[in-house]
Amino acid sequence: MKILPSRMKANRATGGKPLYRRIWFWAGLGISGGIVALIYGVSLIDRTLPNQSELNAVLREQTLTIKAADGTILQQQGEATREELKLEQIPDNLKKAFIASEDRRFRQHNGVDPQGIVRAGLNNLRSQGVVEGGSTITQQLTRILFLKQEQTIWRKLKEVRLAQKMEQELTKDQILERYLNLVYLGSGAYGVADAAWVYFSKSPDQLSLAEMATIAGLAPAPSLYAPDKNPEAAKRRRDLVLLRMQEDGVITPEQRQVALQEPLTLKSSLPKRVQVESPYFTSYIQKELPKYVSPNVLKSGGLVVETTLNPSWQKVAEEAVAKTLRNQGRWENFKQAAMVAIDPRSGEIKAMVGGKDFGKNQFNRVTQAQRQPGSTFKGFVYATAIASGKSPYDSYEDAPFVVDGYEPKNYSEKFHGSMNIRDALTRSVNIIAVKVLIDVGFTPTIKLAHDMGIKSELKPTYSLALGSNEVNLLELTSAYGSFATLGLHTEPHGITRILNRQGKVIWSANFKSKRALDADSAAIMTWMLRNVVEAGTGGSAQLDNRPVAGKTGTSDEARDLWFIGYIPQMVTGVWLGNDDNRPTYGSSGSAAYTWHEFMEKAAEGMPVEKFPKRPKLEGRKGTIKAQSIKPKQVLNRSIDSDDDSEGESARNSNSEESGSSRRRRSRRSYAQEEQQSSDSTPRRRRRDRSESTSNNSSEESSTPRRRSRRVESDSPPPRRTRRESSPANNSGSSGSSSSQPSWRDRLRPPKE
Repeated sequence: MKILPSRMKANRATGGKPLYRRIWFWAGLGISGGIVALIYGVSLIDRTLPNQSELNAVLREQTLTIKAADGTILQQQGEATREELKLEQIPDNLKKAFIASEDRRFRQHNGVDPQGIVRAGLNNLRSQGVVEGGSTITQQLTRILFLKQEQTIWRKLKEVRLAQKMEQELTKDQILERYLNLVYLGSGAYGVADAAWVYFSKSPDQLSLAEMATIAGLAPAPSLYAPDKNPEAAKRRRDLVLLRMQEDGVITPEQRQVALQEPLTLKSSLPKRVQVESPYFTSYIQKELPKYVSPNVLKSGGLVVETTLNPSWQKVAEEAVAKTLRNQGRWENFKQAAMVAIDPRSGEIKAMVGGKDFGKNQFNRVTQAQRQPGSTFKGFVYATAIASGKSPYDSYEDAPFVVDGYEPKNYSEKFHGSMNIRDALTRSVNIIAVKVLIDVGFTPTIKLAHDMGIKSELKPTYSLALGSNEVNLLELTSAYGSFATLGLHTEPHGITRILNRQGKVIWSANFKSKRALDADSAAIMTWMLRNVVEAGTGGSAQLDNRPVAGKTGTSDEARDLWFIGYIPQMVTGVWLGNDDNRPTYGSSGSAAYTWHEFMEKAAEGMPVEKFPKRPKLEGRKGTIKAQSIKPKQVLNRSIDSDDDSEGESARNSNSEESGSSRRRRSRRSYAQEEQQSSDSTPRRRRRDRSESTSNNSSEESSTPRRRSRRVESDSPPPRRTRRESSPANNSGSSGSSSSQPSWRDRLRPPKE
């Protein structure tokens, strides 16, 4: 085979070897391939990293922090820092101790420090152990915020790349501040403030130089250097940190020597993050969160929830409830209580006490307990009547009355003849409440109650007027707040803002008020409800220096004791009773007094605002159209139990009465109210918290006045407590005294 002259010349020029057999060719190809592989590898890593906006994260994943309105922390879940500090709040020596211990070239590198890696490797070889790490503070922060702790090359590569990106996004001071607030330092302490408290029961600015060096020395291995577990190892690590601080010129040899001689003295405390303030409220907040953020956001965590709770009022509420349970609860046979306070203008929940002991029972009686509201529901019946155009001075006959087999009864089983609406509400007269309901209709009444804030189902039955349909304390209190705001209702809520890991607001409250009742009707109702407090069953709720409006309520056999009251700036509801629905010996006057105990202190310093004046009654036009009920049968006499078994059967078959324990001889209807018998304004009686007024009317003059607390109930009056008079004074009761336990048995608190 012949070779062309040109080919021969080329071979001579290249030494006679083909191109693919040349070293420089393969070297160049290898370098080029390496560069391409590096670029591809970096791009592959970058695709797995958080986006640029997430690099501003200030919280760990899987954490939840709930704060009160003043910023104090109520509860934390997950690996959370209880007390976050600004960089300027952290002592300078503490910052420098961490830099000397963890990243001596922190201010010089761009996230990764090759020089530091080499130095750490040499030191570890000389010591034949791990005494120094090569990771920078920036790398450690990326690991805390974004990466898991597995020891793999891939994780290390992502850590390096993230650190470089973070250095481009944040300043050195921002990185250091985040690190010092998030680094885990053992014993449940996250961040330097938590560590100062856990190990020394101090704030960071109270730490000595030796204590600062001890805390800084924990970062590489908290379990190994924890002073409460390995004091000797902690002391050696402290001394090493002090040496590095001296070498870096942070402290003088003299300062180091003084710190070395300081004994390692601990004063341990539990991490503050494990403490839970206002647990009923915070549990309510956690259940509300899914309404405002998606499941994915909740799952990823790192949320800060800012709430409406006023810590000062919350403390007062807890004290008031505890006092009532400790005193009245013991003798009046109720074991549980609940209270909620709401700003009716904004709907913000300011205080919430859901029961006696959250540690034993997490059931929240403000939001979860469905109970019969008794006479508190009359507020919606009369509001419907006023809004339909009726006057507070329209009169009804308080006389024996049976409608379609249902017979409402007054507490005293006495009748007062003609009585206007205002007085009927003040005295909590049951028969007139039912007659008013018949005039205005089920549908308008139920619609108004729902518009004002009642969310529970309301059934169209005659006993609706007396509170037979179950509601919870939160919705009932919120609904009464609509009276305080001249008919405007705002959804009750406990969350104002939700922030993500980057500190950005992802949800904020924007609840708009809606017109539920016209302003004039609301003002008239407030005027009527003020009279309930000033001259009726709510007398125990009176405040010395400001007007109060509200309504008491008691269900069958005093199983539920209520008071819902308000001033222009706040509406508060109280419930007392037993979880197992046992009868009590108490009255709603005890609930009113509990309300007073809270509001008297909560309202201190609050401007005194007056309720609006009562509008003119002449010429008013209704804003709600009444839909009168047409009963099938009305009897203006009482049913005789001996010859009208059919009527008795009809009453017993009513679904709203099916759970009640009634005495057959009394034939009292559901949720019977205490009959107020005074035509004049009574004197205030805080101490005995009686619902009855101070003077008896002529209609009741034949019945001796009882010293006990009367109950707004359809059953016979509750068994007497020790403050009641002798059995002779029980003439108003239709039950047989011989069937009741002895007075000693009645005084003995039942076993839980």
